[in-house]
Amino acid sequence: MSTVTATRRLTGPAPTRRLSALWLALLAAPIATGANAPVLILPDMARSLGVPTDRATWTVTVFAWAMTVGTPLFAALVRHRGLGLTLVVSTAAALAGTVTLALAPWFSLALAGRAAQAAGGAGLVAVAMNLAGSTRRMGAITAGFGVLGAVGPLVGSVLATTVGARAPLTVSALALLAVPAVRRHIASGEAASERPPRTTPFDAVGAGLVVALASALVLAPTAPLAGGLTAAALAVPLALHVRRRPDGFVPAAAVRSRAFRHSALLAFVFSTSYFTLLFALPELARRRTGWSAEAIGTGQLAALLTGSALSWILAAKAGRLGHRRSLTLLVALGTAAPLAAAAATSAPVLLLAAAAAVFVATGSNAVLSVHASRQVPEAQRPAAIGLFVLCYQLGGAVGPALAALSVLT
Repeated sequence: MSTVTATRRLTGPAPTRRLSALWLALLAAPIATGANAPVLILPDMARSLGVPTDRATWTVTVFAWAMTVGTPLFAALVRHRGLGLTLVVSTAAALAGTVTLALAPWFSLALAGRAAQAAGGAGLVAVAMNLAGSTRRMGAITAGFGVLGAVGPLVGSVLATTVGARAPLTVSALALLAVPAVRRHIASGEAASERPPRTTPFDAVGAGLVVALASALVLAPTAPLAGGLTAAALAVPLALHVRRRPDGFVPAAAVRSRAFRHSALLAFVFSTSYFTLLFALPELARRRTGWSAEAIGTGQLAALLTGSALSWILAAKAGRLGHRRSLTLLVALGTAAPLAAAAATSAPVLLLAAAAAVFVATGSNAVLSVHASRQVPEAQRPAAIGLFVLCYQLGGAVGPALAALSVLT
């Protein structure tokens, strides 16, 4: 959900006339279902793809990685080339990726399709948020993200049983149903400026270095030496580039701000904890409890919906609570959730830990993203928020890999 909110901030002014919020929610939200659909079916999916279960988790990691780097890149495309071209490119990537994923005879080709699918979905989110234009319509889209993300594991389990193990990987393509309506709206001239005026040239070097660094960090859990050394090697030229282009893809003001760095780090930690537990919970529950797969899926759905709903309440009350109290609550629950999951011997405790983890992960984005954005000048806030979101999404890529290493192997 935080990715959605931040993307809206990245994409410029609101339109003068509006498309139905239902079309916007349909365009953006299915990607959340696609991200979480494999949670309960990794062994079945692995058999379908002809690989071990731990390798099958790469379909999740690659999806999260492509979303991580695709969101700020497609938001930049909206700013520099307009909504129409972004919608076309995003639709083509999502459609080609889905078809490739469904038909690929090789695992490596399936991974390429999964990456294209996620990157295209990130572009569709950028377009939807650019067209939102009001808090109420933004709320409809973020609510769709929360609900569809929560039902993702159960939807994946049902589709795998009734259709096939690859079917859950294609559910994010439902977003394409909204493309014709959105395209007509943009073509009619009712959307805001189709080609926003350029302020500064796109920082291609900075973007490339960030994408490469994020990729190395995603690799680190499964290949610590290669990933760590590559990340360290990339950090040096990125730091030098930030000094040369302080207003580029990575704003120098954000890097120098201690509050921004701490907020981004917490977002990464909370996100990693949540996604690790999300993908490890079914196997933990199977080993430690007598619950069936269906009961686990239903319980996980209830836990995720509850945690998401409570995080919305926190976001609404954060101003009254104050940043310090909100942060204290998030840190306390963010610490308790993985500890409870590690020690739990019953399904209810595991589900409570999952509810706390999603509450912390989503609630922290509402609280910390606003706090982080205030640490940089107004002109650099969109880029800073994009980096904050990247840190959160990076946890979505690292978490499943950690779950595979610690539980699924």
